[in-house]
Amino acid sequence: MKRVSRHLLLIIGAFIMIVPFLWMISTSLKSFGESMQVPPTIIPKEWHFENYGNVFEAVDFLKYYLNTIILTLGRTIGQLILCSLAAFAFARLNFPGKNVLFILMLSVLMVPAQVILIPNYATLTQLGWIDTFFALIVPGIFSAYGTFLLRQFFMGIPKELDEAAKIDGCSYFGIYWRIILPNSTPALTALGIFTILAAWNDFLWPLVMTNSESMRVLSVGISTFSGQYSTDYPLLMAGAVLSTIPMLFMFIFLQKHLLAGIALGGVRR
Repeated sequence: MKRVSRHLLLIIGAFIMIVPFLWMISTSLKSFGESMQVPPTIIPKEWHFENYGNVFEAVDFLKYYLNTIILTLGRTIGQLILCSLAAFAFARLNFPGKNVLFILMLSVLMVPAQVILIPNYATLTQLGWIDTFFALIVPGIFSAYGTFLLRQFFMGIPKELDEAAKIDGCSYFGIYWRIILPNSTPALTALGIFTILAAWNDFLWPLVMTNSESMRVLSVGISTFSGQYSTDYPLLMAGAVLSTIPMLFMFIFLQKHLLAGIALGGVRR
């Protein structure tokens, strides 16, 4: 009975979570009149797939997609490189003040992003990066959480491998490149997934750092879109579905790595 009750609770929770998404898809395929109908219809009487094409005609949705892809790829590649290098240093190298620096780095996690938003904006203004991809990507190419996650995983790799590589004449970078990274695929994949999700859904930073329509990303574009077409619910829901589909497929195919990354984040060695 306990097992049955647990599964019933999970089914109810899953139903509550998935109903809004299914309703969004249903509304995106309705006509405007049907979307305003009371009582509402669950399944559209007529399927209006043209709503998805109308989204690209209403706004430059393809440009939003392209900007978001560039932002996501830039941050993800940058974090995988910089976080793995920093994690390697904290996990495998001995240098003065290592533990102090690591604690200071982790303290960044306790500072809300909104607190440093204005100083960051002032800095990027002086650099002339406002309304450019530099402002969208560069501040997000390092993550204290990503460094912590990779460090925990790197510390679980036997140090005997490092010693064997040193005997063969391998440098520190060679150890990092030839031994640590090939043995850290699960952790790197998990960090990549987390970074992609965060970058794809980021709203506040692109909103503040971009001014022109040509630099808008999906999250900001959808917000602007909802302001222009606040009552055209089929069009709004079609845009929301289009922006959600890439992350939905990524979760479906990579959920094993995502769950493994969540487990890695709580490991202490």
